[in-house]
Amino acid sequence: MPNIDLHCHSTISDGLLTPTLLVEHAAAKGVDVLALTDHDDVAGLEEARRAAIVRRIMLVNGVEISVDWRGQTLHIVGLGIDPTHRELTEGLRSIRDGRTMRARGIAAQLDKFGIHGSFEGASAYAGNKQLIGRTHFARFLVQEGHARDVRSVFKKYLVKGKPGYVPHRWAPLSDAVGWIRGSGGRAVLAHPARYRLSAAALDELMQEFRTLGGEGIEVITASHTPEQALLFADHSRRMGLLASRGSDFHGPGESYFDLGQMPQLPAGCVPVWHDWKQVPS
Repeated sequence: MPNIDLHCHSTISDGLLTPTLLVEHAAAKGVDVLALTDHDDVAGLEEARRAAIVRRIMLVNGVEISVDWRGQTLHIVGLGIDPTHRELTEGLRSIRDGRTMRARGIAAQLDKFGIHGSFEGASAYAGNKQLIGRTHFARFLVQEGHARDVRSVFKKYLVKGKPGYVPHRWAPLSDAVGWIRGSGGRAVLAHPARYRLSAAALDELMQEFRTLGGEGIEVITASHTPEQALLFADHSRRMGLLASRGSDFHGPGESYFDLGQMPQLPAGCVPVWHDWKQVPS
């Protein structure tokens, strides 16, 4: 069975490894099929593709798009996209512009709390200065001794009700799904257990996502417990959504799963890659 990982990040967004080093790390971990899904940017795909050819890995063009749904921030992964598609690239550019504004706002909020120089500090961790995100601020806060590690930052800072939180409206769900589908890709709802939604709201989200043209849901991912994986496997079957598997890898020491080191999909799921003819057997 091929080792497939369809969610990871490079220095183009908030990962620790360049696209080349990321692919080399995937090869070392026995990954056969890898999707690079940087946040709101596709600039790393060409470099990753060159490295994948050398390492004999099948690279899937991907992206992870930040969206707003009923005031809740969600992430939609696009798989098999055309990174040159005009509507997609223009949409992603508009999101990146919004990210810069949010980063300035986060820095201003931390400054009020007595944590100074955070914008410059976060920028130092961002390979792509257009994509300064909360993870870059988290690394700065760890560096300055405000938290033990990146994961613990989000218990004290940068989330609702805590210092450094800045609300933001991302792209509408309909736009993100439309951009992905318009570029020839398949839209996948990322890490659904992370969203603080009631069972009824989650069902409504999945129904709306499916109606808009969404096709898949992450069943196996870093933030899902084994019980949650089974729950979302059931959701995928019940809602007619394809099941995806991705580590959401950001870098050594920061991720719950290393590349390709996740459980297989539960029995009975239809994989999101079921009709990809080029997937190795």
